[in-house]
Amino acid sequence: MELTGLLFYLVSVLIAGGIYAILCLALNIQWGMGGLFNAGIAGFFAVGAYTSAIVTTAATEKHLGGFDLPIPFGLAAAAIVAGVTGWAVAKICVRLKSDYLAMASVGIAEILRLVIVNEQWLTNGSLGISGVPRPFGDTFQGRSSDIAYLAVVWVIVAVVYIICQRLNDSPWGRTLRAIRDNEASARAAGKDVDWFRLQTFVIGCAIMGVAGALSAHYFKFLSPSATEPLLVTFLVWVMLMAGGSGNNRGAIAGAIAIWSLWSMTEIFTNRLPPEWTTRSSYIRMLLVGLLLQFVLQKFRSGLIPEKSPPIRFRDK
Repeated sequence: MELTGLLFYLVSVLIAGGIYAILCLALNIQWGMGGLFNAGIAGFFAVGAYTSAIVTTAATEKHLGGFDLPIPFGLAAAAIVAGVTGWAVAKICVRLKSDYLAMASVGIAEILRLVIVNEQWLTNGSLGISGVPRPFGDTFQGRSSDIAYLAVVWVIVAVVYIICQRLNDSPWGRTLRAIRDNEASARAAGKDVDWFRLQTFVIGCAIMGVAGALSAHYFKFLSPSATEPLLVTFLVWVMLMAGGSGNNRGAIAGAIAIWSLWSMTEIFTNRLPPEWTTRSSYIRMLLVGLLLQFVLQKFRSGLIPEKSPPIRFRDK
């Protein structure tokens, strides 16, 4: 019985780890390849989550929606709406330097979260959206549903990884890294820096929207607490830095490693005396921060550092 419980605990860790891996791959496009400091990950994650929930839930008077469309339509809608939101943000902020872009993206993410909390007609406010369907929910029940969802999440992780890897190895990716490393030289070479940055920001935000949608379908319930910056923005940045910024494999490895640690620290903090319970989240942040310090001192570029892709020449 204990072995079965451990197995399904591992399944839940891998599902959440897969969702975080998608977020890390998205951030790796923006920061690792493009040098864009997006500190508003939680906002685009929330946009994707609520979009898919609204599109796929049954008819209700509590919030906008009731379209009851298949889940693939919800995932596609999440990517499109999050991407369009990212485009609107990028048009305003993408020309800013990294520190100003970080402040602007944090502010916009908080605006999005406040809209979610206060516009009850749209999202049912703080009460959230219930009845969000899960893939194969009618076919599998109970714990077998978690195993089926684990397969769905990691298939999407594989697809996103292949897309990110192709982008990284392409001329587009090499141009993006040239802009990241030396913007002035890239402009002198005739590259449209602002256009490349806008594309980068939009692609990353669209993938973040897909991760948000997967989270909503996993829990089958969505509320503003699921989009807290601590659980989304902070952890994703730690994951990417620990895994290796600029390396897609490092992004996935960092997501799994940090989320596993975060999950294990919950077991540890649950055993603390009652007077320490309110401080458990800060203790977990401290432990994750200490791990990040250790990793960055031993591996300054992360567990799997960035490697320049080989240049391929076409035979004439």
